[in-house]
Amino acid sequence: MKLKTQKSKVKAKTSKLPTDQVTNNQKPMTMADLLASTGHKINTYKRGDVVIGRIKDISGQTIFVDVGGKTEGILGDREFDMARDYLESLKIGDEVSAIVISQENDSGQIILSLKRAADDSRWKNFEEAHEKMTTITVRGREVNKSGLLVDAEGLIGFIPSSQFSHEMSESPQALVGKPIKVMVIEVDREQNRLVLSEKAVTEAAEIAARKKLLKLVKIGTNYPGTVTGIVPFGAFIQVKVDKGAKAVELEGLVHISEISWEKVDDVRTVLKENQDVVVQVIGIDEATGKLALSVKKLSGDPWNNIVADYPVDSTHTGKIVKVAPFGVFVNLKVGIEGLIHASKMPSETGFKEGQEVEVFIESIDTDKRRLSLGVVLSAKPVGYK
Repeated sequence: MKLKTQKSKVKAKTSKLPTDQVTNNQKPMTMADLLASTGHKINTYKRGDVVIGRIKDISGQTIFVDVGGKTEGILGDREFDMARDYLESLKIGDEVSAIVISQENDSGQIILSLKRAADDSRWKNFEEAHEKMTTITVRGREVNKSGLLVDAEGLIGFIPSSQFSHEMSESPQALVGKPIKVMVIEVDREQNRLVLSEKAVTEAAEIAARKKLLKLVKIGTNYPGTVTGIVPFGAFIQVKVDKGAKAVELEGLVHISEISWEKVDDVRTVLKENQDVVVQVIGIDEATGKLALSVKKLSGDPWNNIVADYPVDSTHTGKIVKVAPFGVFVNLKVGIEGLIHASKMPSETGFKEGQEVEVFIESIDTDKRRLSLGVVLSAKPVGYK
């Protein structure tokens, strides 16, 4: 009887063992049991999921990627055609980001696309080229009125006309389908914007030389020059800068707004090609090695003493330079014009361009550089203010 009692106690004690200890002593019966015992988890994916995987094998133009699924992911020939440069740079063990485009093929493998990863890699390359100012090669695609579209590692880049070298600007169409060496001058992946310069490569030595010469130039200094070209927006000037015993020449632009204190509608009415002029440097563009110039800055700004020269209620004789529906513009002297508003014009008086008229200063707005004028009459009309 005593022995039976001891056996009962042993049985009772065994039945009280923790459940996990009993389970651990059991052998896994299924694949799920085996995975559970190792802590491994199989990932399941659906179309459109972004996955991170590691290159497991490369066979010809097929890449196998371990993405933690029940089978590996695969990239085939079509993917190579879309992102060849990027894919050919991959090696076994590399980590990649991909998109699931099909849950599985006939062999049960997940079909992946690395296009997004390839695009990301390209943009990083362009950002690095921009930062380090390195040269890249693109291929001419299509000419438009603003410049040349190019293929840049599968992305579309743009070379503006202003970034053509002298030789290229003469026949950009000849570069369609041809390789072109360029530098990246602007890159913005969010705006899908890639701006390139061909001139920065082919004229690099010339640009570098101009940049050195720019150190000889000081803003606010006057220099002699010659008009070399006239365009609707201004005039190009070849400026002569002293460099020791000899003078060197730099190119600059006088914008139409910097030709005269008076409004200029046509540059050719003021400047002619081959004309010698004196200009003042008002800006330096180190990126292009060019100067921003002014002719009008050589004479004083007529608005500097406007309040003293044209006090309110003082009378002056001027010439009508423009008649508009809302009034007439009167020139008092170079750079000084005022407006007689239509509401302040006597009804019996007719005005025409070129006519001299006596006016008085009604008000001055120095910030906006505006003069309001009134017509001098023997007696002011009733209600005139």
